[in-house]
Amino acid sequence: IMLSASVTNDTAFHPSTFILLGIPGMQDQHMWAAIPFCSMYILALVGNGTILYIIMTDRTLHEPMYLFLCLLSITDLILCSTTLPKMLTIFWLRSHIISYHGCLTQMFFVHTIFATESAVLLAMAFDRYVAICRPLHYTSILNATVIGKIGLACVVRGLLFVFPFVILIERLPFCGHHIIPHTYCEHMGIAKLACASIKPNTIYGLTVALSVTGMDVVLIATSYGLILRAVLRLPSKDAQFRAFSTCGAHICVILVFYVPAFFSFFTHRFGHQVPPHVHIVLANLYLLVPPVLNPLVYGINTKQIRLRIFGFFMGRR
Repeated sequence: IMLSASVTNDTAFHPSTFILLGIPGMQDQHMWAAIPFCSMYILALVGNGTILYIIMTDRTLHEPMYLFLCLLSITDLILCSTTLPKMLTIFWLRSHIISYHGCLTQMFFVHTIFATESAVLLAMAFDRYVAICRPLHYTSILNATVIGKIGLACVVRGLLFVFPFVILIERLPFCGHHIIPHTYCEHMGIAKLACASIKPNTIYGLTVALSVTGMDVVLIATSYGLILRAVLRLPSKDAQFRAFSTCGAHICVILVFYVPAFFSFFTHRFGHQVPPHVHIVLANLYLLVPPVLNPLVYGINTKQIRLRIFGFFMGRR
């Protein structure tokens, strides 16, 4: 009897499984909604896989800008693969159940990879700043050792700031609540099911969003501001146009990454009037659209990679 009571209490504290509803209010359209999501996922896999293959097999592209692009492609592949396969099984196979530990693992990877990609975007903005504003010192500032340390720092930072999310969720009792109105597991979506105060979760989440990701946004904006100031001093109008075109494309992709993410984040805390299906769709887009666009903007928009992609598909190496 004591063993039975212990199991019951443990299940009440932490459910053995969660149920992911998908997109609330659109369950009847899940079958059709999966088609654009699946198409974008395939594009992300093909685009980022192609970029990785080309850079890794061509030693002439083993330069700082392309190595950072490799890091970005790796994070993009992991970012969309943490959520899309499970989402597609929900939409097409109606497989809504996910284990408690599986849910926490997905949450951990979603937030860690997002924080890592944010750091990589900052590193790429710094790379462009040095290349344009300090061209004579470019190779000495961004050598292979420094790039390796930057890449490691991006990953370690994500791990350090996101791991407390797991601890904060583990301390919460759920009292049998186990239905998540979402397509994947994320920190506040799980925390809201708890039958205890989630104030520490909210405070820590806000702190991380504003002090870590928010600081990345400020530093990225500063880098591109300095780049644009340097571009305006170029004597050639053609050079100015090319630089503005490149920077403009980069800024658009960065906005697509951060705006839906912050919208989703703040909606959990303050946006009680936002329709649930709008919130969930945008929460999926910031994990999927950037991995689709990044190979196009950062890769194909780069002449050296564009030529090698053309040669690759034409059967030449």
